[in-house]
Amino acid sequence: MSDDMTIRIDSEQYVLRRDGEGLQVGRHNGGDVVWLETVDLDLLPAPAREALDRGDTSDEALLTALRGVTQAEIERGA
Repeated sequence: MSDDMTIRIDSEQYVLRRDGEGLQVGRHNGGDVVWLETVDLDLLPAPAREALDRGDTSDEALLTALRGVTQAEIERGA
């Protein structure tokens, strides 16, 4: 994955970007992206990492993994 990817999780859209060994998760804010979290790719299950490699934003393993990340952001009040 070399470019940003947009993914819909439930009713919200997020932006994904690889950052070295991490995955940045952000949201569009006007013309900019606000990065909420960088997740160590090793913490994601193998099927979710494989979906990222394929660029498959509809993969259920990826959606499930990222739901946890976005839920944590909501609970922190980000």
